[in-house]
Amino acid sequence: MNICFDTFGCRLNRAEALDDEARSLAKGHKIVDFHAEADLIVVRGCSVTARAQRDCESLIAHIKEKYPAKRIFVTGCLPNAKKLDISALSRRGGEEKCETPVPVRTARAYLKVQDGCSRGCTFCIVPKFRGAPVSVPFGEVVDRARRFIDAGYRELVVTGCNLSLYSSEGRGLPELAAELASLSRGCRVRIGSVEPGPTARELVHAMADNEGICRSLHLSVQSGSDRILAAMRRTYTAKDLDAIADEAVRAMPLVALGCDIIAGFPGEMETDFRLTKGFLSRHVFSNVHVFPFSERPGTLAAAMIEGKVAKELRHARARELAEIGSESRRRFAKHFVGRTVEVVVEKSSPVSGWTGEYLWFECSQSAVGATAGSDSRSLRKQRLAFKVRSAHGGQLYGEICGNGG
Repeated sequence: MNICFDTFGCRLNRAEALDDEARSLAKGHKIVDFHAEADLIVVRGCSVTARAQRDCESLIAHIKEKYPAKRIFVTGCLPNAKKLDISALSRRGGEEKCETPVPVRTARAYLKVQDGCSRGCTFCIVPKFRGAPVSVPFGEVVDRARRFIDAGYRELVVTGCNLSLYSSEGRGLPELAAELASLSRGCRVRIGSVEPGPTARELVHAMADNEGICRSLHLSVQSGSDRILAAMRRTYTAKDLDAIADEAVRAMPLVALGCDIIAGFPGEMETDFRLTKGFLSRHVFSNVHVFPFSERPGTLAAAMIEGKVAKELRHARARELAEIGSESRRRFAKHFVGRTVEVVVEKSSPVSGWTGEYLWFECSQSAVGATAGSDSRSLRKQRLAFKVRSAHGGQLYGEICGNGG
């Protein structure tokens, strides 16, 4: 059977899609890139915002209209989604292989280590689809990581519904990150978004102590106002956020700080908005993801009528915060001019990819030629050192080390 996977949303969805691809290959199915070639189209959806859900539902409607005879399976975080059972699709009569092959499409693999959440944040619909927290056993994660490395991946992106809740055999996320980083000097480890708190602080020191862990700390901040954080049922204060950010920079001066922010949460007044802007301005962030508040049916926040922020104002505030984030990213990127960075090469024309600090790096063909010859494709999926010559708009440019560096 030919199967096409369409995946929306977060890294966790992408990790699950990668696992489904692997299981499909083990069952003898073929993975295809186009709907027209597929016997089965699997849509892994996202409903974290109303817009994300609309995009998923629009694609599903488009596929049904264009290919009415094709089978469509909806999974992931969407109403009426189901869990995909690859074994039910088997054409081999239940025959299993000892080890599932790992599909290699890019240089970066998404490694799911945890699912579910018990925090009960008032704005979040995800626990409705994901359920209570559960962690993948420590040894199972390590075995899966080894297989990714053996398959040729050069970066493991550790992901989960709420990574801060990872716990297995008395070990948490920092211990897991350190163990994964020790598996291979040729493959680095990147940690996905984490909730501000004790785990994030411990993770800072794991990053500082292990060169194999990317120095990129992304915090699910949401707001810089204590009043709004309380309304969201978050478990930290603005003072805690400042302390974690400051601690990370002390331990790793060039750490890439990232954060998620919700603009226009119910009850957010101008004073609350200014507090969030102040938080963003106090630190140099490399990535600021801003979302206008989106009512998700079934959440407590959706029923908060008093103090509701007009949609136009939510979007205006989101644009203002995003601009602060963009300027911060530009300032952060300039720190790397003249430095050597490590890049996992994703594309060969032009040669480009992500640094450990999650900045996009691009190298011109002329700067590559002396090292790779005329075929820059030989550099793809490799982990290489590059010299940064300039930074524009938060993006880095330069040349491969050894080529005039």
